[in-house]
Amino acid sequence: MGQIVVLDQNMINIIAAGEVVERPASVVKELMENSIDAGATNIIVRIEDGGRKLISVTDNGCGMDAEDLARAFEPHTTSKVKTTADLHNIATLGFRGEALASIAAIANVRAASKVRDSDRANCIEIDCGQKQDIAPCSGDYGTTIQVRDIFYKLPARRKFLRTANTEMEHITEQFVRVAIPNTNLDMTLVHNDREIYQISNQQSLQQRIGALFPTLLYDGPDSLLEAKINEKGMEINALLSKPSLSKTNNRFQYVFLNGRFIHDKFISHAIKEAYRGLLDTNRFPVVFLFIRMPHQDYDVNVHPTKIEVRFYNANLVHSQVLACLREKLLGTNLDTTARIPVQSIQTEDKDGIPAGHGSTELAGVRSQNIADAMSDFFRRHRPAQTYRLLDQMVVEQSRNTSGDKDNRYGSVSRCPTPAASARNAKFIQIHDSFIIEQTEDGFVVIDQHALHERIVYEALRSRIFSSKLESQRLLLPESFELDDARARVIQDNADLLGKLGIEIVPFGPRIYAVQSFPRILAGVAPADFVQDLIDLLLDKAATLDSESMLDAVLHLAACKAAVKAGQKLSDTEIEQLLADKDIVERTSHCPHGRPTTLKFSIAELEKQFKRT
Repeated sequence: MGQIVVLDQNMINIIAAGEVVERPASVVKELMENSIDAGATNIIVRIEDGGRKLISVTDNGCGMDAEDLARAFEPHTTSKVKTTADLHNIATLGFRGEALASIAAIANVRAASKVRDSDRANCIEIDCGQKQDIAPCSGDYGTTIQVRDIFYKLPARRKFLRTANTEMEHITEQFVRVAIPNTNLDMTLVHNDREIYQISNQQSLQQRIGALFPTLLYDGPDSLLEAKINEKGMEINALLSKPSLSKTNNRFQYVFLNGRFIHDKFISHAIKEAYRGLLDTNRFPVVFLFIRMPHQDYDVNVHPTKIEVRFYNANLVHSQVLACLREKLLGTNLDTTARIPVQSIQTEDKDGIPAGHGSTELAGVRSQNIADAMSDFFRRHRPAQTYRLLDQMVVEQSRNTSGDKDNRYGSVSRCPTPAASARNAKFIQIHDSFIIEQTEDGFVVIDQHALHERIVYEALRSRIFSSKLESQRLLLPESFELDDARARVIQDNADLLGKLGIEIVPFGPRIYAVQSFPRILAGVAPADFVQDLIDLLLDKAATLDSESMLDAVLHLAACKAAVKAGQKLSDTEIEQLLADKDIVERTSHCPHGRPTTLKFSIAELEKQFKRT
């Protein structure tokens, strides 16, 4: 007797639910998307016990008549596609006709619906695939679907559900993903009779994001930058954070394609590249990206939950997203605005103890201890040999052939440039590490190492991409010892070392000597730098492409060549450093993404001194 049997339809639906319904949040997503496809302008989501007890979604969409309501919970029934040609031009969020049947197979479902021109509503109840007959009921136009006791007949699935709070976090995330792009909707989320969100269609996109993520817009509308591009058949709108606002993961990167939330590795890479050199590689910017393009230019039918798509020209999407974000970032002043902590007026509780004594005072003492320790460190740990900024950095002005544009990175010499001379000497250096400069509306605090590191990096990058670094032969070659593995690194990267202006030759058994070294790195110990460079090449060779490797090498060189914290600078050197800051691009952050400058406004100071 044969072993293969044909599964009954309810078993098929339960298996299908394993892909479509992962947890209560999956049900919320599918029902909200159905409401949007039905033309709803108001969606109310009610949850009990993290969705394990009840999920209710009510909308004011077009509704269903009795015949459609009975058919909607059959497998593969849909009003959104009718022919195979429709699959190449999907404009709705749902289209497969699997969701309702899958949900009804693993829970107790009641659906009530009414079309606008009908005088009555209809309802149907389904208990884990067992349908009852359609019956009349009372109700407003639109549809309400209630899902109770999810997985209650599937204990193996139900035991994998997390706590109510955890499941509610996932539901909230799905609600947010639908709420952000659909600004025409009134949306409400309620959990255990407590309102979590109430979003109005009168809110702008920024206001809606502020309501969903209150901590993101701490600086008001200016917290996120707005970028737009519309070309090559693609419209891109983006709200993106300055580098000063970043996260430890990419959870706050939301990408929407024609209103659909998606994950895409090409777009994620474009976002990362847009912030290269502005943000630490372990930090992630906040980005809300909205892409509009013809439906036939991508395939949405490649993932069970439709969260991934396949672009027919992924490289074009990547380049357009990168251009949109990068152009905005490069055209914006990204200096970090400092926030002066507000010290609240101390009050006493009923026992006469100052309010917040246990936390506020300890935090203040701890901060003061840290500040004192840093001050003491900078006083005691100065380099034994101080290399002057002017001897470390050789940067020249270069003009293009037309002469009407310049690609300047500052020109460092012992005589300051006119730009530096014209600057009023309204600055001081503190702890031989930070420069405070007066501005029109306050003052800025500059990390001298971070700023100079950016200046050196841009100079190195400009030169190495145009030709190679100018080198000079060392009067006394510096030698060092290498094992066989590191010696092979020198041979494998001979072209890169040549572009850097570094010449290394054998000098004996396992001994190598640096014969030539780049002029721009004057002041850097050649042997130490080369050994650090070899270690970098050995560690990163397997994980980085050639361009990323060159960038990592330039980061290392800039960090080594830049002035250090604890290094005393003359007034002339400080003037030149500040002059170069006005010329070089992206000086708001060092190549590793750390801020170089903190801005303090007079308004903040006056507020702290109670002058306003």
